[in-house]
Amino acid sequence: MPHLAHIALVVRDYDEAIGFYVEKLGFTLVADEYQPEQDKRWVLIRPPGATEDATTILLARASKPEQEAFIGNQAGGRVFLFLSTDDFDRDHAAYSAAGVEWIRPPAVQPYGKVAVFADLYGNLWDLVQFNR
Repeated sequence: MPHLAHIALVVRDYDEAIGFYVEKLGFTLVADEYQPEQDKRWVLIRPPGATEDATTILLARASKPEQEAFIGNQAGGRVFLFLSTDDFDRDHAAYSAAGVEWIRPPAVQPYGKVAVFADLYGNLWDLVQFNR
């Protein structure tokens, strides 16, 4: 059955992106392999606690000016990615302590508790705990 394997996130620098996602947000570094034929790295991360078959994020360094223009604005200013959690308050507190920039404060919505944060480049993310 088809499933979404990876989502590419255009970044300026591999190591600074790894620093943000792995060190600040606690994501797991799944792969970091140099691809000499293309002079780039294959860098995959996944949220903490995600299963091994979960969709991963490919940190894709911009390789030309057209791509650089989309760093931090891959969704035209809309929330781009949705990070689901089983404990909103725990993760919101941890991310706040790590210096994550909150764009919209926590709010209770009909579907759950949510807040919007910006990654190191300005892409918008929802941290959301869905109602069960």
